[in-house]
Amino acid sequence: MAIALEYIDLVIPIAKIREKYPGGWKQCLRDHEQLFGARVWFDECLFRDGTMNSQDMRLLVERWAQLGFAPWESRNGSDVWLDMCVLESSASGPTMPCDWLVFDSDRRIAYLRGTEPGDVWGRDGVVGEK
Repeated sequence: MAIALEYIDLVIPIAKIREKYPGGWKQCLRDHEQLFGARVWFDECLFRDGTMNSQDMRLLVERWAQLGFAPWESRNGSDVWLDMCVLESSASGPTMPCDWLVFDSDRRIAYLRGTEPGDVWGRDGVVGEK
């Protein structure tokens, strides 16, 4: 499965949310329920939230960091995304390297590395197919 991308996207593996989010996946769903179909959607592997400008994205990343998520780490002198990834889907994709995510610029989708894209989940549920 894959997630549709638009504007500036924050993508987090659901496995990380289960591990780190206070209250786990179920609490994350409750906390974001009012945003489903607006700026939040997910497939079986990835959770997506988004903004239309970099200032709001910075605040969103900071909020998740305050919840215990590590945004990035330094590897060999370069920063890489760790527990989350910010993508500018209309531009070049991930704003820093992100080794656990596959970005398809032609289809403007992302999916967890090691999985198949399959159906594409977006604002209105399944919005595309293989």
